[in-house]
Amino acid sequence: MIEVLVQNESPYELPFYATKAAAGVDLKAVINSPLTLKPLERKIIGTGLKIALPEGYEAQVRPRSGLAAKHGISVLNAPGTIDADYRGEIGVLLVNLSNESFTIEPGERIAQLVLAKHEQIEWKLTAQLTETDRGAGGFGSTGKK
Repeated sequence: MIEVLVQNESPYELPFYATKAAAGVDLKAVINSPLTLKPLERKIIGTGLKIALPEGYEAQVRPRSGLAAKHGISVLNAPGTIDADYRGEIGVLLVNLSNESFTIEPGERIAQLVLAKHEQIEWKLTAQLTETDRGAGGFGSTGKK
């Protein structure tokens, strides 16, 4: 477990893990009144949370599976990355990918936040890469089965 400094400017409790083995915590919509997303509409929804992550970590904003499966609501830039040096409010870029309007209620759980370690790249120029069986085979090159 890692300690993360947080400012909670929302009227809601801090996000928490719903189960012992959960990877993410749910983020809630901090809006004054219900907000309707029309089909294919997108909006940034505030969460009222500001965090200070240690260097070497990022927070990933991901869709909630239930909203995606039942209503076609997703996070447009999934996963959205919150860098360790960002100190502003966490916003969730929601999109309605369904054919029907969807209304978000104040305090509704709209996304998940997952903490992840990361490394930064130190580039090393080379004239040639090592060979592999796959080579440059890209999208779909390994087949379906």
